[in-house]
Amino acid sequence: MSDTAKILILTPVKDAVACLDTYFAALKKLTYPPNLLSLGFLEGDSKDNTYSKLQKRMPELQSRFRNVTLAKQDFGFEIPKGVPRWAGHIQMQRRSILAKSRNHLLFRALTDEDWVLWLDVDVIEYPADIIQQLLDTGKEIVHPNCVRDYGGTSFDLNAWREKGKLHMHDLRTEGSLVKLHAVGGAMLLVKADVHREGLVFPAFPYGRKNPLIRKTNEFFPRGLNYLHFMFNLYRGKYSGEMETEGLGMMAHDMGYECWGMPNLEIKHRDD
Repeated sequence: MSDTAKILILTPVKDAVACLDTYFAALKKLTYPPNLLSLGFLEGDSKDNTYSKLQKRMPELQSRFRNVTLAKQDFGFEIPKGVPRWAGHIQMQRRSILAKSRNHLLFRALTDEDWVLWLDVDVIEYPADIIQQLLDTGKEIVHPNCVRDYGGTSFDLNAWREKGKLHMHDLRTEGSLVKLHAVGGAMLLVKADVHREGLVFPAFPYGRKNPLIRKTNEFFPRGLNYLHFMFNLYRGKYSGEMETEGLGMMAHDMGYECWGMPNLEIKHRDD
Protein backbone atom coordinates (compact mmCIF):
# COMPACT_ATOMS: atom_id res chain seq x y z
CA MET A 1 0.00 0.00 0.00
CA SER A 2 1.42 3.39 -0.97
CA ASP A 3 1.98 6.16 1.54
CA THR A 4 -1.20 8.06 0.69
CA ALA A 5 -3.54 7.29 3.59
CA LYS A 6 -4.06 9.90 6.29
CA ILE A 7 -3.17 8.51 9.72
CA LEU A 8 -4.22 9.82 13.14
CA ILE A 9 -1.91 8.75 15.99
CA LEU A 10 -3.76 8.87 19.32
CA THR A 11 -2.10 8.73 22.72
CA PRO A 12 -3.83 9.10 26.10
CA VAL A 13 -1.34 10.31 28.74
CA LYS A 14 -1.15 10.49 32.52
CA ASP A 15 1.95 11.31 34.57
CA ALA A 16 3.97 10.82 31.40
CA VAL A 17 6.76 13.41 31.69
CA ALA A 18 9.41 10.70 32.00
CA CYS A 19 8.23 9.10 28.74
CA LEU A 20 7.78 12.12 26.47
CA ASP A 21 11.33 12.51 25.12
CA THR A 22 11.57 8.86 24.09
CA TYR A 23 8.05 8.91 22.67
CA PHE A 24 8.71 11.89 20.40
CA ALA A 25 12.17 10.64 19.40
CA ALA A 26 10.58 7.43 18.10
CA LEU A 27 7.89 9.40 16.25
CA LYS A 28 10.52 11.45 14.44
CA LYS A 29 12.12 8.26 13.09
CA LEU A 30 8.95 7.18 11.30
CA THR A 31 9.40 6.97 7.55
CA TYR A 32 5.71 7.61 6.90
CA PRO A 33 5.22 11.12 5.37
CA PRO A 34 4.65 13.53 8.28
CA ASN A 35 2.28 15.63 6.17
CA LEU A 36 -0.09 12.64 6.27
CA LEU A 37 0.24 12.14 10.02
CA SER A 38 -1.94 13.82 12.65
CA LEU A 39 -1.42 13.55 16.40
CA GLY A 40 -3.92 13.57 19.24
CA PHE A 41 -3.26 13.63 22.99
CA LEU A 42 -5.61 13.56 25.95
CA GLU A 43 -4.11 14.24 29.37
CA GLY A 44 -6.02 13.48 32.53
CA ASP A 45 -5.47 13.18 36.27
CA SER A 46 -1.72 13.77 36.13
CA LYS A 47 0.17 14.73 39.26
CA ASP A 48 3.14 15.96 37.23
CA ASN A 49 3.24 18.65 34.53
CA THR A 50 2.52 16.41 31.56
CA TYR A 51 -0.03 18.83 30.12
CA SER A 52 2.24 21.89 30.24
CA LYS A 53 5.11 19.88 28.73
CA LEU A 54 2.87 18.93 25.81
CA GLN A 55 1.69 22.52 25.43
CA LYS A 56 5.30 23.65 25.03
CA ARG A 57 5.82 21.10 22.26
CA MET A 58 2.75 22.17 20.30
CA PRO A 59 4.41 24.76 17.99
CA GLU A 60 7.10 22.30 16.93
CA LEU A 61 4.59 19.48 16.43
CA GLN A 62 2.19 21.69 14.47
CA SER A 63 4.99 22.70 12.12
CA ARG A 64 5.87 19.07 11.39
CA PHE A 65 2.60 17.16 11.34
CA ARG A 66 -0.67 17.57 9.46
CA ASN A 67 -2.77 18.36 12.53
CA VAL A 68 -2.24 18.20 16.30
CA THR A 69 -4.91 18.01 19.01
CA LEU A 70 -4.20 18.43 22.72
CA ALA A 71 -7.14 17.91 25.07
CA LYS A 72 -7.53 17.65 28.82
CA GLN A 73 -10.09 15.57 30.68
CA ASP A 74 -9.81 14.67 34.36
CA PHE A 75 -11.74 11.66 35.63
CA GLY A 76 -10.83 11.87 39.31
CA PHE A 77 -9.18 8.45 39.42
CA GLU A 78 -5.94 7.72 41.23
CA ILE A 79 -4.41 4.34 42.01
CA PRO A 80 -4.00 4.08 45.78
CA LYS A 81 -0.44 4.42 47.05
CA GLY A 82 1.35 1.11 47.32
CA VAL A 83 -1.09 -0.63 44.99
CA PRO A 84 0.36 -1.86 41.65
CA ARG A 85 -1.61 -0.89 38.57
CA TRP A 86 -2.28 -4.55 37.78
CA ALA A 87 -3.89 -5.30 41.17
CA GLY A 88 -7.13 -7.17 40.58
CA HIS A 89 -9.44 -5.19 42.83
CA ILE A 90 -8.85 -1.90 40.95
CA GLN A 91 -9.02 -3.26 37.40
CA MET A 92 -12.68 -2.58 36.74
CA GLN A 93 -12.43 1.08 37.72
CA ARG A 94 -8.98 1.54 36.18
CA ARG A 95 -9.92 0.05 32.84
CA SER A 96 -13.21 1.89 32.76
CA ILE A 97 -11.27 5.16 33.03
CA LEU A 98 -8.81 4.02 30.37
CA ALA A 99 -11.70 3.27 28.03
CA LYS A 100 -13.35 6.61 28.70
CA SER A 101 -10.11 8.49 28.06
CA ARG A 102 -9.59 6.68 24.75
CA ASN A 103 -13.15 7.44 23.66
CA HIS A 104 -12.91 11.11 24.65
CA LEU A 105 -9.70 11.41 22.66
CA LEU A 106 -11.14 9.62 19.63
CA PHE A 107 -14.22 11.84 19.48
CA ARG A 108 -12.23 15.05 19.89
CA ALA A 109 -9.39 14.35 17.47
CA LEU A 110 -10.78 12.26 14.58
CA THR A 111 -11.70 14.35 11.53
CA ASP A 112 -11.06 13.16 7.98
CA GLU A 113 -8.32 10.59 8.60
CA ASP A 114 -8.37 7.15 6.99
CA TRP A 115 -6.79 5.23 9.86
CA VAL A 116 -6.30 5.56 13.61
CA LEU A 117 -3.08 4.33 15.19
CA TRP A 118 -3.37 3.96 18.96
CA LEU A 119 0.07 4.33 20.53
CA ASP A 120 0.86 4.20 24.23
CA VAL A 121 3.29 6.81 25.50
CA ASP A 122 5.51 4.18 27.17
CA VAL A 123 6.26 2.30 23.95
CA ILE A 124 9.93 3.14 23.46
CA GLU A 125 10.99 1.46 20.22
CA TYR A 126 9.52 0.19 16.96
CA PRO A 127 10.57 -0.13 13.30
CA ALA A 128 10.64 3.16 11.40
CA ASP A 129 8.30 1.67 8.77
CA ILE A 130 5.86 0.20 11.29
CA ILE A 131 2.89 2.09 9.84
CA GLN A 132 3.58 0.79 6.33
CA GLN A 133 3.93 -2.77 7.64
CA LEU A 134 0.60 -2.58 9.45
CA LEU A 135 -1.18 -1.01 6.49
CA ASP A 136 0.22 -3.60 4.10
CA THR A 137 -1.65 -6.37 5.92
CA GLY A 138 -4.89 -4.97 4.46
CA LYS A 139 -6.68 -5.68 7.77
CA GLU A 140 -9.10 -3.23 9.40
CA ILE A 141 -7.85 -4.02 12.94
CA VAL A 142 -4.26 -5.15 13.46
CA HIS A 143 -1.36 -4.67 15.82
CA PRO A 144 2.22 -5.82 16.44
CA ASN A 145 3.53 -7.80 19.39
CA CYS A 146 4.48 -5.54 22.29
CA VAL A 147 7.31 -6.99 24.40
CA ARG A 148 9.75 -5.84 27.06
CA ASP A 149 12.58 -7.84 25.50
CA TYR A 150 12.80 -8.86 21.86
CA GLY A 151 11.98 -12.53 21.50
CA GLY A 152 10.48 -12.63 24.98
CA THR A 153 6.95 -13.00 26.25
CA SER A 154 4.34 -10.45 25.25
CA PHE A 155 3.91 -7.41 27.49
CA ASP A 156 0.43 -6.60 26.25
CA LEU A 157 -1.55 -9.59 27.50
CA ASN A 158 -4.85 -7.99 26.49
CA ALA A 159 -4.20 -9.44 23.03
CA TRP A 160 -5.38 -13.03 23.08
CA ARG A 161 -7.32 -15.87 21.51
CA GLU A 162 -9.26 -18.83 22.91
CA LYS A 163 -10.58 -16.97 25.96
CA GLY A 164 -7.13 -15.81 26.97
CA LYS A 165 -5.39 -19.15 26.69
CA LEU A 166 -3.18 -18.02 23.80
CA HIS A 167 -1.26 -14.74 23.71
CA MET A 168 0.86 -13.25 20.97
CA HIS A 169 4.05 -14.99 22.10
CA ASP A 170 2.22 -18.32 21.82
CA LEU A 171 1.30 -17.62 18.19
CA ARG A 172 4.72 -16.87 16.69
CA THR A 173 4.91 -20.22 14.90
CA GLU A 174 1.56 -19.62 13.14
CA GLY A 175 3.14 -17.05 10.84
CA SER A 176 3.38 -13.32 10.35
CA LEU A 177 -0.36 -12.63 10.67
CA VAL A 178 -2.70 -14.41 13.09
CA LYS A 179 -6.31 -14.05 14.13
CA LEU A 180 -7.07 -12.62 17.56
CA HIS A 181 -10.24 -12.44 19.60
CA ALA A 182 -9.14 -9.58 21.86
CA VAL A 183 -6.60 -6.85 21.23
CA GLY A 184 -4.16 -4.75 23.17
CA GLY A 185 -3.69 -1.01 22.93
CA ALA A 186 0.08 -0.49 23.14
CA MET A 187 0.00 -0.05 19.36
CA LEU A 188 -3.24 -0.75 17.52
CA LEU A 189 -4.21 0.21 13.97
CA VAL A 190 -7.95 0.60 13.32
CA LYS A 191 -9.60 1.70 10.10
CA ALA A 192 -11.18 5.06 10.90
CA ASP A 193 -14.50 4.15 9.29
CA VAL A 194 -14.82 1.21 11.69
CA HIS A 195 -14.58 3.66 14.59
CA ARG A 196 -17.10 5.89 12.80
CA GLU A 197 -19.47 2.93 12.53
CA GLY A 198 -19.51 2.70 16.32
CA LEU A 199 -16.47 0.69 17.41
CA VAL A 200 -15.33 2.16 20.73
CA PHE A 201 -13.64 1.04 23.94
CA PRO A 202 -16.34 -0.24 26.32
CA ALA A 203 -16.14 1.38 29.74
CA PHE A 204 -18.25 -1.45 31.14
CA PRO A 205 -18.14 -5.25 30.79
CA TYR A 206 -19.22 -5.63 27.17
CA GLY A 207 -20.83 -8.92 26.23
CA ARG A 208 -22.35 -9.67 29.63
CA LYS A 209 -26.01 -10.50 30.18
CA ASN A 210 -27.71 -7.18 30.69
CA PRO A 211 -29.82 -7.28 33.88
CA LEU A 212 -32.32 -4.90 32.25
CA ILE A 213 -33.28 -7.42 29.58
CA ARG A 214 -36.54 -9.18 30.44
CA LYS A 215 -36.66 -12.88 29.74
CA THR A 216 -39.61 -15.25 29.98
CA ASN A 217 -40.31 -16.08 33.63
CA GLU A 218 -36.99 -14.55 34.54
CA PHE A 219 -36.97 -11.19 36.31
CA PHE A 220 -34.37 -9.42 38.37
CA PRO A 221 -35.59 -8.16 41.75
CA ARG A 222 -36.51 -4.52 41.97
CA GLY A 223 -33.97 -4.07 44.71
CA LEU A 224 -31.07 -4.90 42.38
CA ASN A 225 -28.97 -1.76 42.61
CA TYR A 226 -25.55 -0.84 41.29
CA LEU A 227 -23.60 -2.20 44.26
CA HIS A 228 -25.50 -5.47 44.10
CA PHE A 229 -24.76 -5.70 40.39
CA MET A 230 -21.05 -4.99 40.90
CA PHE A 231 -20.89 -7.60 43.65
CA ASN A 232 -22.45 -10.20 41.37
CA LEU A 233 -20.14 -9.16 38.54
CA TYR A 234 -17.14 -9.65 40.83
CA ARG A 235 -18.44 -13.12 41.74
CA GLY A 236 -18.63 -13.99 38.06
CA LYS A 237 -22.41 -13.96 37.69
CA TYR A 238 -22.06 -11.69 34.66
CA SER A 239 -19.24 -11.85 32.17
CA GLY A 240 -17.78 -9.40 29.69
CA GLU A 241 -14.66 -7.61 28.52
CA MET A 242 -13.64 -3.99 28.95
CA GLU A 243 -11.48 -1.40 27.17
CA THR A 244 -9.24 -2.90 24.43
CA GLU A 245 -10.46 -6.45 25.05
CA GLY A 246 -14.02 -5.18 24.94
CA LEU A 247 -13.23 -3.45 21.65
CA GLY A 248 -12.17 -6.83 20.28
CA MET A 249 -15.46 -8.40 21.31
CA MET A 250 -17.44 -5.50 19.89
CA ALA A 251 -15.51 -5.68 16.60
CA HIS A 252 -16.49 -9.33 16.19
CA ASP A 253 -20.12 -8.48 16.92
CA MET A 254 -19.92 -5.82 14.18
CA GLY A 255 -18.58 -8.36 11.68
CA TYR A 256 -14.89 -7.42 11.78
CA GLU A 257 -11.90 -9.62 12.54
CA CYS A 258 -8.94 -8.70 14.73
CA TRP A 259 -5.40 -9.60 13.72
CA GLY A 260 -1.97 -9.65 15.30
CA MET A 261 1.59 -9.78 13.97
CA PRO A 262 3.42 -11.88 16.58
CA ASN A 263 6.79 -11.64 14.84
CA LEU A 264 6.66 -7.87 14.37
CA GLU A 265 7.84 -6.73 17.76
CA ILE A 266 7.77 -3.34 19.43
CA LYS A 267 9.38 -2.58 22.76
CA HIS A 268 7.68 -1.31 25.89
CA ARG A 269 9.36 0.60 28.66
CA ASP A 270 10.55 -1.73 31.43
CA ASP A 271 8.70 -0.46 34.46
